[in-house]
Amino acid sequence: MNFIYQHEIMTELKQQIKALSVAYFEEVVAIRRHFHQNPELSCEEFQTAEYICNKLDEYGIPYTRGVAETGVVGLIEGKNAASNCIALRADMDALPISEESDLEYTSKSPGKMHACGHDAHMACLLGAAKILNSLKDQFEGTVKLLFQPSEESYPGGAIRMIGEGVLENPKPVYIIAQHVINTLDAGEVGMRPGAYMASTDEIFITVKGKGGHAATPSQVIDPILIAAHIIVALQQIVSRNADPVVPTVVSFGKITGNGRTNVIPDEVKIEGTVRTYDETWRKEVHRRIEQIAVSLATGMGGTCEVKVSHGYPFLYNDPALTNKLSLLASEYLGADHVKELEQRMTAEDFAYFARETPSCLYRLGIANEEKGIRSNLHTATFNVDEQSLETGIGVMAWFAVELLKEPGVTRDA
Repeated sequence: MNFIYQHEIMTELKQQIKALSVAYFEEVVAIRRHFHQNPELSCEEFQTAEYICNKLDEYGIPYTRGVAETGVVGLIEGKNAASNCIALRADMDALPISEESDLEYTSKSPGKMHACGHDAHMACLLGAAKILNSLKDQFEGTVKLLFQPSEESYPGGAIRMIGEGVLENPKPVYIIAQHVINTLDAGEVGMRPGAYMASTDEIFITVKGKGGHAATPSQVIDPILIAAHIIVALQQIVSRNADPVVPTVVSFGKITGNGRTNVIPDEVKIEGTVRTYDETWRKEVHRRIEQIAVSLATGMGGTCEVKVSHGYPFLYNDPALTNKLSLLASEYLGADHVKELEQRMTAEDFAYFARETPSCLYRLGIANEEKGIRSNLHTATFNVDEQSLETGIGVMAWFAVELLKEPGVTRDA
């Protein structure tokens, strides 16, 4: 009888969440459109934070603002609030991309755009927060809302929020993040336990030689030629040095020589990225890049400096938590709407949260082929099928109430 009773309560709560997701859908769409029209770049999310605070005030949810300068942390306390805590995270910043669309809610800020879906992330978290606040007399524990700035710009807002104590008082048992993706349709979610997204580092190489007239190559030390050899040679790190079972990327996206058709410059700058899934191998890649670049430059009569800007670690989704969320998503959406994700070489500063607390970043499908919504993230034509927001707010709220049933920690932990 007890099991049947508990099942009936769970089913009733799930239906309430679904009904509230429908009821709050239009408001969440309006919220997302406001964010989309008013994008702010990393560390500049002041008006975005103000809007979030106004919404939390409207919902009667207490919060702390100014975390990591522009971040906001809200608290929804259910019954016996100190018994348990889980956290839900949404990132806030936009990208320096000029939007190319004829949407009625296109970006009002030239050169700025929510091209990674952070507008949808914030809207979904606010919608889930409103649902959870409406149901707080039906669950035990606390839900912590993390509106995090500066995901797109290293060192990122996550590590700053952690440093300012966001994972204490109360201490969450789990942290969950929802991120849109264009390879899944609206109404679907995707999960992957274990290593999911790569670490990311920026590589800056300066090759110095001796410039001069291009018609007298014997009188110069050509840094462009040296740079070309370095770029080609560094490809062997992936093809011949990397363990084939450890995904690794070494790519270069910018070369600056500042010469002319008839002028060989004194130096060339090369900029690129390194991405992988193993911290020991990550350090070895850095070492090999410097060794190969310096030795090649020296051997060709020039010099070389290599600087590594350490970025985010690889993102690890706690397997037990992720598998549980997959089951919960199947209960809420149906198993055919829950997909298995492939590893990605993109990066996320949510990885810092995942190093501190069992965490999961899952994906919310936003594509709709019939509506022409299929553009990749970080592109000028990126958009989301707004029907996905109903799924986003409902699934997130459902995850929260179900995870709070697990053993937790006290508020002072």
